[in-house]
Amino acid sequence: MQGLEPSRDGGRRGGVTRRLAAAGGAVVGLAVLTAVLVPVKGSLSLASVVLLYLTAVVVVAATGGLVVALATAVASDLLVNFFFVPPFRTLGAESRDLVITLAVYVVVATTVSVAVDLAARHRAAAARSGVEAALLARITQAPLEERPLTAVLEQVRDTFGMTGAALLERDASGEHPVAVVGDLPCADPALSASAGEHLRLVADGPAVFAADQRFLVLLATAAARALQAERLADQAARARELAEIDRLRAALLAAVGHDLRTPLAGIKASVSVLREPDLELTEAQRGELLAAVDTAADKMSDLVENLLALSRLQAGALSISPRATALDEITAATLLHPPRPAGRLLDIDVPDDLPPVWTDPGLLERVIANLVANAFEAGPPDQPVHLHARQEENTLVLRIVDHGTGIPAEDRERVFAPFQRLDDRTTHQGLGLGLAIARGFTEAMNGRLTPTDTPGGGLTMTLTLPLAP
Repeated sequence: MQGLEPSRDGGRRGGVTRRLAAAGGAVVGLAVLTAVLVPVKGSLSLASVVLLYLTAVVVVAATGGLVVALATAVASDLLVNFFFVPPFRTLGAESRDLVITLAVYVVVATTVSVAVDLAARHRAAAARSGVEAALLARITQAPLEERPLTAVLEQVRDTFGMTGAALLERDASGEHPVAVVGDLPCADPALSASAGEHLRLVADGPAVFAADQRFLVLLATAAARALQAERLADQAARARELAEIDRLRAALLAAVGHDLRTPLAGIKASVSVLREPDLELTEAQRGELLAAVDTAADKMSDLVENLLALSRLQAGALSISPRATALDEITAATLLHPPRPAGRLLDIDVPDDLPPVWTDPGLLERVIANLVANAFEAGPPDQPVHLHARQEENTLVLRIVDHGTGIPAEDRERVFAPFQRLDDRTTHQGLGLGLAIARGFTEAMNGRLTPTDTPGGGLTMTLTLPLAP
C-alpha cells in the first residue's frame, strides 16, 4: 500500500524522470522513423507517412504525458514538412492542399494526445480509487474488536509513506496525542484532517503532492471510530468487572450471612447451656455440647481459610513453594482433617512406591481435602469415595471418584466459579468455594484439574501433577 500518494519530492522526481525518458524516446523514435521512411518516400503516400508519425505521437502521449506528446506532434509535423512535402528539405509547401494536410495533422495529433493523456489520468484515478476502496473496506469491515486504533494509524502511515501518524484530541489545555505510530508528528505535519469533534488525524514525513483530502478524511473518520470502539470496549470491560464484583459481593453477603450465622448460633447456644448454673449436665452431655462447639468452630475456620485463599488467588498473591513430595504422605495427612463424615467409606489406592511429584505440599493437601469433601457431599451415604493414584508418562494422576448424580457436560466449568454450586443453593450448602480454590491452587502448581463422568454414574475429578525432576 505504500506509495499510493507520492511525496512531493519523490513524485516530482519520478514525473520529471518519466517525461525526460519519454522525450528521449520520442527524439530517438522520430529519428529512426525518419531514417527508415526517407529512402522509401517515393513508394509511400503522404497519408501513410502522416499515420506512421501519428502512431509515434500516440505512443509518446501514453508514456510521457501531454506536454511531451504535444512537442512530439509539432516536431513530427516539421519532419513531415521538411522531408516528405515538396519542395523537399524546406519548410514550405507547393500547394494549399499540403498546407491543409499539415495543419490537420497537427490538430489531430494534438487531439489524440489530449485524449490519450485524459484516458491515462482516468485509469490512474480509477486504480487509486480501487486501492482506496479496498483499504477502507478492509478497515471498516473488520469487527470493532479487531480494528484497533494503532492498526488504522499504521495504514495511514504506510499508505502515504509517512514517518509517523497520530490521532490528536483537543481539550481545554490544547491538543494531546491519543495514539501514535512511528515518530510523533511535529506542530506543522505534512498531512492533517479533522476526525470529528475535538479529534484530528495528523501524519508527518515527506510533503505529499496533491493528496486526496477526501480519502484522508475517510481515514481520519475510521481512526475516530476505532478510538470510540476502544473506549466503548474499555467501558464494557469495566462494566462487566463491576457487575462481577457486585455479583460476588451479593453472593458473599448472602452465603456468609448464613454460613457464619449457623455455626455462631450453635456455639452461642452450646456455651449458653454450659454456663447455665441451674442445669445439671452429665459428663456425656457436656462432652456433646463441647463437641458441637468444636465442630462449629472448625466450620468457621474452614470458611475463613477458604475466603482468604480465594482472595489470594484473585489478587495474584498466592505464594508457591514447590518441592519433591510423596503423594501417599500428602493423602494420609489430608484425610486427618477435616474428619470423615460419620459412616462414610473411603477407598484409598495410593501406592507408596509412586515417584514424588513437584508441588507445594500445603496447597496440594488443601486441594485433595476440598475434592474429597465435595465427593462426600455429592455421593450417596451408602457408596464409598475412591482415591486412586497412578503414574502416566511424566505425570502423576490422582482420581477422586464419587457415585452421585454427576454433572452435565455443559455445567462442568460453571461449578469452578467462586460462590457457584451446581444447584445455586449457596445459602444452604456452603459458599461453593471448594472447587474454585482446588482448581486455582492446582493451576498455580502447574497441574490440571478436570471433571469427567464416573462409569455407572457420578463424577470423577482427575488431578494431574508433574513429576519431580
